[in-house]
Amino acid sequence: MEIRGTARKSSRTKDLVKQLQPGEIAIINHPDLDQVAAESLIKAHVRLVVNASPSTTGRYPNQGPMLLSKAGIPILDAVGIDCFNALPETTELQIKAGRIYRQGELVGEGVILTPERIKAATEEAKKNLNHELDKFIQNTLEYALREKDLVLGELKLPPLRTTMDKKQVLVVVRGQNYREDLRIILPYIREVKPVLIGVDGGADALTEFGLKPHLIIGDMDSVSDQALCSGAELVVHAYPDGRAPGLERIQRLNLEAVTFPAPGTSEDLALILAYEKGADLIVAVGTHSNMIDFLEKGRPGMASTFLVRLKVGSILVDARGVSKLYHSRIKGGQIFMICLAAFLPLILVLSLNKFFWDWLRLLWLKLRLLLKI
Repeated sequence: MEIRGTARKSSRTKDLVKQLQPGEIAIINHPDLDQVAAESLIKAHVRLVVNASPSTTGRYPNQGPMLLSKAGIPILDAVGIDCFNALPETTELQIKAGRIYRQGELVGEGVILTPERIKAATEEAKKNLNHELDKFIQNTLEYALREKDLVLGELKLPPLRTTMDKKQVLVVVRGQNYREDLRIILPYIREVKPVLIGVDGGADALTEFGLKPHLIIGDMDSVSDQALCSGAELVVHAYPDGRAPGLERIQRLNLEAVTFPAPGTSEDLALILAYEKGADLIVAVGTHSNMIDFLEKGRPGMASTFLVRLKVGSILVDARGVSKLYHSRIKGGQIFMICLAAFLPLILVLSLNKFFWDWLRLLWLKLRLLLKI
């Protein structure tokens, strides 16, 4: 395999995909490449992914490498941090037989991940799941004691202009299969018109479908300026001690926001806000709810999410995976019945018209003459 082209690098894959142009080479430092990152690289139409870290470390069976492979995007894996640091943010590269050349000079080399290699690494990682699960449970229990204020009502909620009392609320996170699930519930959104909450990049997920978020909550590190400037109310997730790094970005954009100091994840806070503000029903899209989800986010446990779902579960509907459960398809028989229903009135009207019957008789006579019957 030999590939030449423009390469761009960033240690944050979600930032890099915003800069990449179709056909370029993506240089990342992303151990255990996750599904959402892989999907964003596929959407960017990259030609090749060069990963400084192992795309599968063996901790758990991550899905990112296989998704890229199925999309026909090769991965040059584990080229090393020295190679990553030696390359400028934008440069021209030549990749040949697993080696990276810049201006004719060898700067690094790695392993081309074939589908067979990826499958073998995934199967090996599955054997480590019990060990990771044990650590995950221990961390979850430990942090649950620290984060219990999330469900005991001892958090100070920020004042909001957005009203959720006795309304249905849709919380969108840019998680696994969020596009497919959001697409399948569009009829619900258009009919019910729920309050739309985008969690960080979830706000961009809403705008992708022509929807305007009413409220955006998060660290503000993975949401676009366009979404932030859409007119949505902004809530910056702050640390429990009040520090809110994301507020600086809001101020640079000359926008207003309130802060919400709390432990846990931003999607947890979105669910808590909707619940405490009197939502009648909460529908969640793309949220994280299992061990693999949290390992892919780099979190050692899911204490806050466990506690929050324990509290809001009575009004929470998780739309995750609904796209796999139900596909709306029009069958051939249904098309025939629709056509029949459309033509029946026309046939009825024509049957009452004398000119129509005269035309049919004339047509029959012509056919008899042509066929000599």
